[in-house]
Amino acid sequence: MSAGIDRAAGGRLRVAAVGYLNARPLIEGLDREPAVGRVVLECATPSEVARRVSEEEADVALMPVAAAASIGDLRLVRGCAIGACGSVRSVVIAGERPIEELDEIAVDLSSRTSVVLARLLLRARRGREPRLIGCSPREAIAAVSGARGALVIGDPALDIEGRFPHVLDLGRAWLEHSGLPFVFAAWWGRPGAVSADEERMLVAAKAEGLARRDAIADDYAARSGLPAPSLRAYLRDAIRYELGDDERRGLERFYDEAARAGLLPPARVRFMDEDHTKLASPPALDTLLARAAEGARLSAAEGERLLADASLFDLGLAADAVRQRKHPANVVTYIVDRNVNYTNVCTTSCRFCAFYRPLGHPESYVLSREVLGKKLQEVVDAGGVQILLQGGLHPELRIEWYEDLFRWMKKEYRLGLHALSPEEILHIGRLESLSVRGVLERLHAAGLDSVPGGGAEILVDRVRRKIAKAKCTSEEWLGVMRVAHQMGLRSSATMMYGTVDNARDRVAHLLKIRDLQDETGGFTAFFCWDFQHERGTHIEAGDHGTLLYLRQQAVARILLDNVDHVGASWVTQGPEVGQVALRFGADDFGSVMFEESVVSSAGTTFCMNAEAMEHRIRAAGFKAARRNVRYDWLTTPS
Repeated sequence: MSAGIDRAAGGRLRVAAVGYLNARPLIEGLDREPAVGRVVLECATPSEVARRVSEEEADVALMPVAAAASIGDLRLVRGCAIGACGSVRSVVIAGERPIEELDEIAVDLSSRTSVVLARLLLRARRGREPRLIGCSPREAIAAVSGARGALVIGDPALDIEGRFPHVLDLGRAWLEHSGLPFVFAAWWGRPGAVSADEERMLVAAKAEGLARRDAIADDYAARSGLPAPSLRAYLRDAIRYELGDDERRGLERFYDEAARAGLLPPARVRFMDEDHTKLASPPALDTLLARAAEGARLSAAEGERLLADASLFDLGLAADAVRQRKHPANVVTYIVDRNVNYTNVCTTSCRFCAFYRPLGHPESYVLSREVLGKKLQEVVDAGGVQILLQGGLHPELRIEWYEDLFRWMKKEYRLGLHALSPEEILHIGRLESLSVRGVLERLHAAGLDSVPGGGAEILVDRVRRKIAKAKCTSEEWLGVMRVAHQMGLRSSATMMYGTVDNARDRVAHLLKIRDLQDETGGFTAFFCWDFQHERGTHIEAGDHGTLLYLRQQAVARILLDNVDHVGASWVTQGPEVGQVALRFGADDFGSVMFEESVVSSAGTTFCMNAEAMEHRIRAAGFKAARRNVRYDWLTTPS
């Protein structure tokens, strides 16, 4: 068993599985003797199952093959899969017009495999792909109209059979494209996580489940109202549960094409029992760094390896090569704006925060318009273009307060409004009983231009529960950004590390940003910094320091291949380290610092005006240019 993996009580195998009908034959035998006493089985969506493996909450999972490639260095159980050799029926693109005429496709977010497969097939059929819009299955189906179709997977796809005039079955399309079967999901785990005896138990569960396919179909028919004969045919004829030589070749073909298209990291198909034989050694670090420098997509496992083992110098060279390829003009940008914290009243009591005060505390405040007006006028007088407005979660500030404030700021000062972290938006929604979209629509109408990436910390819920148990979950944070991007609002992405997180957590955070960026393209830039713990905080510092910051930023630049810009965090690290960071993948120097209250509350007080910022950029060997929130140049680089 691999080191570092914690089993459930009694040493039981932690099993996660997709909850669709097509998965039942593989997990049917796990909920009864003799297996029931040896496993802890939980079912969830494909994306949630993959998360549990990535964050080590499951030992083995019946999960999508694309997610396995993104995690990297996982092993397969032989002989078990969910696949198809022809029409699969439950992974389809549906529309009112022919698929070739669709301009947009609403994408069911629950399985990355189906999204990657759809993109590959649409590119092959059309030479391009339509715009993809992520949403829930119900929303995707409801969105079908005119030139907008929907990618629907799993049980919801069975429910819409015959409803739309034009359907592309991705199982059949893949067979026509490749001549091979397609594997959608299989049993995956980290090396050594599953014993040989436990593998046999999973294979035995499959045999029992296949023998009960008709009963499984009949039970689902009774609950869903779908015809039992159709569901029996689905489990017997459409779904293939084997993982033989043909299926392996089909999976390898999918991995190869997805890697060439830049949709997945390169991946190898390896089995659990191969850990007992001599395997080919992993790629040399030099090979991995060369791939990174060339812009190849890396897996989480490869990112972890670079973070742990690559020399600082070589890591910097690879990240700098990525920067140069993305920004060959040798320009480093910065923005003239102001970070205004409109209130320090907050209800979350984050252990790492020295800034917040509870409601009624003698040091609590809400800035008056007179004070705000002076701050905003100073930005205008300095040639600034934007206000970054964030604060605590004040329980008495209603959405009308924000709308009035935004309209006043826009009317009087005409500055861009980069405002309210996802946490604040969720807080307003709870106060007003509004959806995230409802909050954002009202705030956007009042003047909101873009959304800052605050409150992300580490997008791993185990970490979040320890440092800020009252804050939103990772999925909620990402969900706010998803809706904002769908509305045309752009946002930044951030990471604060160095509390109870580890390297695997930090890499998982980066991949969640990358996955959402694949879907929406709405992140403009990424910034990271370590936890500032000098005074007033209530948690001990974890991994931190200048060298780790440079390593972490370089790995971020390498892994976030679809995010155009990376910012240097000189505010926390100091101007000199900020200059060095420009050779570790950063192409942006962030904002001039009129003031800042959150980080400075922990003892960090670096400040810099525009003249000093341009001097630092040029001294580091770059041209400097002012920008706006969308990274348009506002001055000629010099």
